[in-house]
Amino acid sequence: MTTFDLSVLFFLQLAVVLVVCRLVSAVAVRIGQPPVVGEMIAGVVLGPSLLGYFWPQLQQMLFPPASRPILFAGAQLGLALYMFTVGLEFRVDLVRSRMRSALAISASGILVPFALGCGLGFMLLARGGFFGPTVTAIQAVPFMGAAMAITAFPMLARIIYERGLTGTTVGALALAAGAIDDAAAWGVLALVLASLSRDAGIAILALGGSAVFLLVLFTLGRRLLGFLGRYAARDARAERRAFGWVLVLLMLASWYTDTIRLYAVFGAFFLGAAVPRGAFADKLQTWIEPLTTWLLLPLFFIYSGLNTRFDLVNDSALWLVTLAVLVAAVIGKAGACYVAARACGETHHEAMGIGSLMNARGLMELIILNIGLERGIITPTLFTILVFMAIATTLMATPMFNRFYRQADGREFRRPV
Repeated sequence: MTTFDLSVLFFLQLAVVLVVCRLVSAVAVRIGQPPVVGEMIAGVVLGPSLLGYFWPQLQQMLFPPASRPILFAGAQLGLALYMFTVGLEFRVDLVRSRMRSALAISASGILVPFALGCGLGFMLLARGGFFGPTVTAIQAVPFMGAAMAITAFPMLARIIYERGLTGTTVGALALAAGAIDDAAAWGVLALVLASLSRDAGIAILALGGSAVFLLVLFTLGRRLLGFLGRYAARDARAERRAFGWVLVLLMLASWYTDTIRLYAVFGAFFLGAAVPRGAFADKLQTWIEPLTTWLLLPLFFIYSGLNTRFDLVNDSALWLVTLAVLVAAVIGKAGACYVAARACGETHHEAMGIGSLMNARGLMELIILNIGLERGIITPTLFTILVFMAIATTLMATPMFNRFYRQADGREFRRPV
């Protein structure tokens, strides 16, 4: 296909994606799930597991392999813009006031599922068929641990927003712990990628480069963002110019963290977190969030769905492996985070709410799995098993939260902070 043909097809793909996402999300909402869960399932619906299984010719016509790079680029842009809006909502003051709880919950949410994942990695490597033929234990085991320890940070943030938990203790602690968990998991991934390429510089670049980025961002960068906010307050024309410069900074932050192998979503998130709170930050949220969540973000779920093939999990032994992965994921995340929150003095309701939210894997899991598949660390079979785990744990998040995070009168329990 020519470049022109692919560009024409892209608009048809986007229209189909948006229609299917809206339909599946409407069903998800009717059964008590947030719309983002429906979008995640919509990716599987349009991939080879459903549409490709029943109508393979139609699926290949709509999503030919040559169109994947365009979908990937659109998905990356959507992720960066969305994570920037997540950062705009992130309240550092709440995290600072509950830092002890956030660190304890994060440590439990990393170490326990990481250990369980490493154990599973050893067993799956010995069985064969789950990792690439040249992948060694020192690469497979930590990758599996990182995949189990990841939290669906963007999805977690969206669930918190849709449930009205922004600014509450549970929302702040879950976001803080999720951010720390994912940063640690990406650090492990950087080490795995360094091992694959036999270049320690990749890990050094990721870890050292991120420290430099945060130092510069929250000193000089915060001053620059504050200046743009004051400039935007002059008049409507200045406001539009400031918005344009913020977009430039967003693209640069995403480019930099992508370059150091920490990936664009973190640069976008921390830039949003560095924006001083006020009228300009509220305007940025209003301008960016609707177009991003309704138009661009669904592309990532579709891109991941195109790599998911449930027909590969085709015997009872593989389904037992899938069940073992799911059980370990739930115990390692929800259970460990609940125990840590209780040990830090949080109430039973809050601890269960935090554990329920942290258990979701969703978006970030899909990102790390796509990287693993692309680099040949995992096979399509393990990719599909872990996608199933990601969908199941994300589906569990809202019902678990609704079941446990309630007051006696049935209203949502929201302790003021």
